Amino acid sequence: MRVSAGFTLMEVMITVAIVAILASIAVPNYRDYVTRSRLVEAQSKLSDVRAQLEQFYMNNRTYVGFPCTSNAGAAENFNISCGTTLTANSYTITATGTNRASGFIFTLDDQGIKQTTAAPTGWTYLPVSQNCWVNKKSGC
Repeated sequence: MRVSAGFTLMEVMITVAIVAILASIAVPNYRDYVTRSRLVEAQSKLSDVRAQLEQFYMNNRTYVGFPCTSNAGAAENFNISCGTTLTANSYTITATGTNRASGFIFTLDDQGIKQTTAAPTGWTYLPVSQNCWVNKKSGC
């Protein structure tokens, strides 16, 4: 009587096929999860700059003169800017994606209206009709 030790080729092939199927599901989901975690950076930074703008307004009774670039701080995946949108009574802050978050553009204005004005292919967003920032592929 012969005792077999080890695995047959068929058993190894079935195991490899199962691992490949699991990986084909897990890798895209993980990639989306990592991208979603990067979006929090922009949304957090926009909220921080908004609080600083409101404090500046309370002290000066105008938004003009707010040093947006120095208060925005360094962001790894987003550039925060106020551009030319600072007026005496209104502002719009913009977060533009860079590096691995390129393609995303978020805005926040003095009325608290949050908008996603651009997103990469495959991400659903409604730039004008909703008051939200996209935080998953299916939208807000």
